[in-house]
Amino acid sequence: MTYSILIFVGVLIVACPCALGLATPMAIMMAIGRAADFGILVRDASVLERAHRIDVVAFDKTGTLTEGKPSLTNVAPYRGDEQDLLRLAASAEQQSEHPFATAVIQEAKNRQIPLTRIHDLKIVPGEGLIAGITGTVVTIGSLSFLRSQGIDVEGARSLVEEVSNQGKSPVLIADTEGLRGLLAFGDTIRPDAYQVISRLKALGKQVIMLTGDHENTANAISKRLGISHAVAGISPSDKANAIKGLQENGYLTAMVGDGINDAPSLTQADVGIALGTGTDIAIESAEITLIKGDLNGILQTLQLSKLTLRTIRQNLFWAFFYNILLIPIAAGALYPIFSSIGGVPEVAKFAFGQMGFMNPILAAGAMTLSSLFVIGNSIRINRFTHNGRVTLEH
Repeated sequence: MTYSILIFVGVLIVACPCALGLATPMAIMMAIGRAADFGILVRDASVLERAHRIDVVAFDKTGTLTEGKPSLTNVAPYRGDEQDLLRLAASAEQQSEHPFATAVIQEAKNRQIPLTRIHDLKIVPGEGLIAGITGTVVTIGSLSFLRSQGIDVEGARSLVEEVSNQGKSPVLIADTEGLRGLLAFGDTIRPDAYQVISRLKALGKQVIMLTGDHENTANAISKRLGISHAVAGISPSDKANAIKGLQENGYLTAMVGDGINDAPSLTQADVGIALGTGTDIAIESAEITLIKGDLNGILQTLQLSKLTLRTIRQNLFWAFFYNILLIPIAAGALYPIFSSIGGVPEVAKFAFGQMGFMNPILAAGAMTLSSLFVIGNSIRINRFTHNGRVTLEH
């Protein structure tokens, strides 16, 4: 009875799935901690298991591929003068959080133009706004938005084409009497955007741009960044539908954005990545936040995801290998061999006793070593560097 109990205990100890239970959560925990070191906040651990398999990376333009601090470059009134056009635009935009609104209001302040109180403000995300100002109603937005409001914009078409071909973003202003003028905004491309996109393409990822901006503006920016496909003039819901269409065609997608307009597409994407310098709604909608707003965090996320999956597979292999190898031995697989040679050799009696069954003390030691191996292998993720390699430096 005593010997049978010892055999039972030995098998039970060897079969304990401690290492198996540590294999995945330990690796993911270390990866999340290492990501935080690089300013990458992972809100959903499962994203680390699929990020490296992404097929398509979709970028928003304003504030994501560009600095998101546009400056007012053109003021073109059709009726009245520049001062009056800026007064209308800045007054209507004074409650908006859009970067264009900030630029207009700043220009009005620089010119010491007094603003007028507004009422009945209606903001259409990704399109424009409509605001009531004493004696009139001001409509601000893209050419298509003003057209949808029944405003004749044909007279502005040539100027819209001209400024958008320069990579600028045109915005039209109208009141109850018709078109009042055009404002154009220029934004600086992020210094890291071209390099990040090039490296993504080198990794075999397709890169696209989804923006509500004018088509010519989007094409000018995408050409400078080496993006082969840009979808322009789309609403926030259209962005989400574009992501959904890619998913229905079998593509695993990532969406990178920073604004309110990007929230639906960030939620729809398989991996939503928000810039920490963006809006709270975008950050809440994404599974990953690049706290510093550095686009290189996208590459680090993909590389860290790949390393995490490789570590999990290694952990699972050794956890299973340990059980597959030692459970049969603990159960007496060596008993026939030792019986055929006349018993257990003297040097092996501590491990296998008199009959060839594993010593429970040895089984406990092996189980501990297996768990320690899984923990140690997971800790190696802390050696993950900016370029995605694992260094041996301590």
